[in-house]
Amino acid sequence: MGDLKCPILNSVQTKAMIQDHATPEHFARWEEHSKTLDVYSLKYIIKDCISAAENMKGWNPNREGYYLDQAATYGMELTKRNRDLPPGLRHRV
Repeated sequence: MGDLKCPILNSVQTKAMIQDHATPEHFARWEEHSKTLDVYSLKYIIKDCISAAENMKGWNPNREGYYLDQAATYGMELTKRNRDLPPGLRHRV
């Protein structure tokens, strides 16, 4: 039992963990990518991001926020596309 060791993180590793959040570059990349996807792919990514955020809840709040930001960005593209459709044809997540 005495062999159990806790890892000691150096400052670079600690900094990488702290900065585990979405940056403006992430948002720009997600916005561009979302424009290339069909509606079903958008819905899949949104659901996947929400699931990932739920898994991070209470464990890594920075990463939870990252996935929620990603879901919101892809969701905005879905909302833009839905605006042009009649109510009966709009897609829901």
